[in-house]
Order: sequence, then structure tokens, then C-alpha cells
Amino acid sequence: MAIRQPVVSVLGHVDHGKTRLLDRIRGTSVQAREAGAITQHIGATEVPINHIYKVCDKLIGKKRFDVPGLLFIDTPGHHSFVTLRARGGSLADLAVLVIDIREGLMPQTMESIRILRQYKTPFVIALNKIDTIQGWISEDGRPFILAEKVQQQRTLDFFNERLYKIIEQLSIEGLSADRYDRIDDFTKSIALVPLSAKEGEGVPDLLLVLVGLAQRFLDQRLKADDGTTKGTILEIKEEKGFGNTMDAILYSGTLRRGDTVALGTHGAPLVTKIRAILKPKPLDEIRDPRDRFESAREVDAAAGVKIACQNIEGVIAGAPMRVVSGPNDPAISEMTEENEIKVEVQEKGITIKADAIGSLEALAFEAKAAGIPIRKYGIGNITRRDIIEAAYGDKENNVILGFNVTMSRDAEEELVKHDLKVMTDPIVYSLIETYKEWSDESKRRTDADLRSEIVFPAMFKVLPNCIFRTSKPAIVGVRILAGRIRVGTRLITAEGKDAGRIRSIHSGDDSLKEAKQGEEVAVGIEGVTAGRQIGEESIVYADLLASSVIPLSQADITEDERMAMNDVIAIKRKEDPFWGI
Repeated sequence: MAIRQPVVSVLGHVDHGKTRLLDRIRGTSVQAREAGAITQHIGATEVPINHIYKVCDKLIGKKRFDVPGLLFIDTPGHHSFVTLRARGGSLADLAVLVIDIREGLMPQTMESIRILRQYKTPFVIALNKIDTIQGWISEDGRPFILAEKVQQQRTLDFFNERLYKIIEQLSIEGLSADRYDRIDDFTKSIALVPLSAKEGEGVPDLLLVLVGLAQRFLDQRLKADDGTTKGTILEIKEEKGFGNTMDAILYSGTLRRGDTVALGTHGAPLVTKIRAILKPKPLDEIRDPRDRFESAREVDAAAGVKIACQNIEGVIAGAPMRVVSGPNDPAISEMTEENEIKVEVQEKGITIKADAIGSLEALAFEAKAAGIPIRKYGIGNITRRDIIEAAYGDKENNVILGFNVTMSRDAEEELVKHDLKVMTDPIVYSLIETYKEWSDESKRRTDADLRSEIVFPAMFKVLPNCIFRTSKPAIVGVRILAGRIRVGTRLITAEGKDAGRIRSIHSGDDSLKEAKQGEEVAVGIEGVTAGRQIGEESIVYADLLASSVIPLSQADITEDERMAMNDVIAIKRKEDPFWGI
């Protein structure tokens, strides 16, 4: 059985050269036409095997492969990778992680690695921008293993210094990596391919590694074809003369004009017919083609295609596409299960929104790992309804996290009416970190407000030989064993008797408003006589209100404060078994 071409996704930190690398491979200038030279949409490019033979001629000579080519997917940031789903996993058979050899691992690089690991996608690393290494002599399109031989030793020393720094960074992340030409077992080490997307140097090495890995390790996956035509929807966009169209990746079977297809939506799959199939020419880009799309009667997997249907209302990015016999085809129920969003929810938690199914599941995955509970979730931009529903949740979780989405104008107007926090970011881990920082700060503010409103648990011990005055007020030396004591705090003894109220706190000549755990201070206490209610070695507690027990139990208090609170509860319940409940 012939094998299909593998789908290769390209990921990496912004400005590390993803699109420029693909421009070099296909001989295009897509990057220059992007807004701000930043990739805005997912793209797909078919690179035929004959083109690869031509580029890699100096490395392979007459050697030939069974792989018919490579289908590259260019993404606007790593986040789009998670929208490329197939069979519940990653659509990509392989991935190329682009790293600037000067900068090493950056935030989006780290996130890309985490996502690739989550989806168990094999990948190689393109160490880009070797032409920027001091003294490097470049030659257009030359293989790296030939380029290395003509460099001066000092230049190679600079190169190796940066190479080994990246290998060390990857090792810290638990990844074994080495130059591709030094690896004996590609199942145990990640291949590093040094290259220059600008000069084309090292690009032959990368293509050869990808084709070789695909043929050697993905043979069965690329042969797998049960006769069903399947694809994944990349984006919905308007195409002049066709109206709304779908960019999609066909990864199994053959798609024909006139086929009945089921398309994933927020609800039940939409069943419709294909009016037209448009396909970019080989080495051209589905996102921004140089030449007009070719109209095709049929297309074989794997391919990037633009599809016009009779109806695509409600179809969402990241959803599956499948050829079916009609509305009652049993495959539709399987597809419904595949399109089902798998997010664990709790009674109390935050709201999350994302641009596609895979994006949402990636955000939910990271939120769960960070211990962040989720109450509601959805796909698409943040709406007025999202604001209203989130605002009426529990106060602690009045938060919406949006991954690669924006807020509608109605939502922005509604937001000002509520005590609600909305955070958006195109980077999952950055979004999670922002939330955690906000949550920690919010908790600190809440606890500070709570401490100013109610008495927190505290406990001190009267020190021996430190009764300086017996009454009006009694002045004694104490050590704070738990929490903090403040001027005005009422006190009780371990026996539950009234121990007066703190009138003053002194440390030497300094008058204090409060004293914390571990400090030794002199305390003036009115309403008590030292030697009667309290004495040397006496344990004294801050007197708590019954109404404060529940909020205190939910507050961020220390273990010693919690112990002091439990002591007070036990003392109080000797007289009232239901105190504090």
C-alpha cells in the first residue's frame, strides 16, 4: 500500500524564523506579506518529493524514498497546533520546533515543547540563524555538514558554545538532544539541525531528516487508511466568488466534489454537500498563494485544501470533517464523540474561553495542572452572556480566562457593571501565570482586609520573671507563639476566662501597633491582674467571634494560626457545643 505524505507542523517562539524557513523551502515570500511580518493564519504547503530530491541532491545522490513528499503546516504561534486535531490526538505526524540559536529556549519554545509532549508528537529542532554567528561563511542552499567543514576554528567554537548551551537547556527540561549527524537512535534523542532560513544553509539536512524519520518510524501510521475520508477544519474565511469557505487538512482518504460531508459545530454535526474544492499548486501556500487556486474534482490525502459547501453555518475551527453517506450515516455519531469537548468542571470555579476545541482543551489541561477549578467553558470570543454568567458565580472565582480570543463590545460594556476579572493571552502558560499572580495578590489583599475587619487567631506565652506591673494596666513580657497580636485585641485564658484587652505593645522604647509570631515584646493589658487571671508561663489566646470561624477557616492562615484557632474553638465549645458552627 502506498503511503501518504506526512503532515509536518512548524512551531516556535515569535521571530525565531518559522515562516521564513518555509518561505525558503518553497521559494515564496509569504512572511513579507504578513501584517507586521507575523503569521496571522494557519497555512499549509505541499512540498513534493521531487523538489526534496532536488534540494537534497548533494546529500542523497541517487537515493529515493517511498514518502511522496511533506505537507507543512505553518501556525500563527504554537497555540494553533492544538487546533490541529485528528482522531482525538494531534493532526501532525511530525513537528519542527524552530529555535533561534542565539536566544535559545524562550517562553513560547517552552510552551511548544509542553504541547508536543502532551500530544506525543515526535519532533526535530531547527537551530535557525547560524548565519549570525560571528565569522560564519554562508553559501546559498548548502547542506550544514558541508558548511561546517569550511568554517574557521574560532567560528566553530562560537557555534559549539551556543549549540551546547541549548542542549543543556533541553536537558534541564528532561530532553536528550544532539546534532542529527551524531545520533545513533532517533527514538531516544531529539535531532538538532543547524540551519539558516535566510541563506537556505542546512535546509537540505532538515528535509532529509524529516523524510528519513517519516519513512523509518511512521510507515504504519502513513499507510493507515480505512477508506474513510477524514479531515480537520483549520479556519473559516470568505473567499471572493465563493462566499464563506473552509481551509482544511485532508489526512485520510479521497475528497471529491459533490461529496456529502459532516462538519463539526458547537452542537450536532452539520451535514452538507461540497460545491467546490480549491487546491494550491505544489510549493504554494493555501493561506496566501502566489498563483490562483486550482479547481479540483478530487484530492487525495494528505493535502491542504479550500472547500466551498452549500452551508457551513456554525462550523468551528479545529472540528472534524468526514465524508458520509447521508444524515443517518453511523459515522456521524462517532464524529460527535470525537468533537466532544473533554473539560472537567466543578461546582465552583472560573470560566474559560478559547478559539477552538483543541485550544480549549489545552487551556483546561494547564488549568488543571495548576490546580485551577473550572465551572464553565466555551469556544469563541467572550460575550456579554459570559460576563453575566461569570459575575454571578462565587466571588473568589469571578474570573474569565480567554486563550487567543477577544471580548465583544457588548461584553466590554457589561464588564464595567461587575466585579469581574477578564484575562486574555495567546500563550497558555502566560495566561495561567498571570492568573496565579493575580490570584495570589487578590488573596493577600483579601486576607489583609479580613485581618483589619476581624481578629485573627493568635497565642502568646507570659515569660518567666517578666511581670513588670500587676494591673491598671498589667504589663508583662510575652513571646508570640502563633499569629500576631494587636492593640485592642481581647484575650482569653486557656481555661476560657476573660483575660482583658491589649492596651499597648512595646519593644524597648518603641511603641508598636502589632507584634508577630516569634517576637518577644512587653504588653500592657487592661482589665486583668497579673498573678490572678494570668501569671508566668500562662498561655493566652486572642478571643475570637463565633461569626469569624467560617471565614477564618477559608482564609490563608498559617498552621500555627490554625492550631490556635482550633484551641479557641475547643475552649468555647466546652460551654456551647455549637459555637462557631
